[in-house]
Amino acid sequence: MPTLFRFLAVVAILAGLAFAAMFALATFVEPTPREITVTIPNTKLQPK
Repeated sequence: MPTLFRFLAVVAILAGLAFAAMFALATFVEPTPREITVTIPNTKLQPK
């Protein structure tokens, strides 16, 4: 049984680190807004 508890502890620590990394990325990284131009073909604009 001790190896099961050790395994679960390691998995819990790794999950906590992954959660902390995602939280840090979501909190501290700000996306830079920019304009996007998309060209639409004329065939898409023609009514059917």
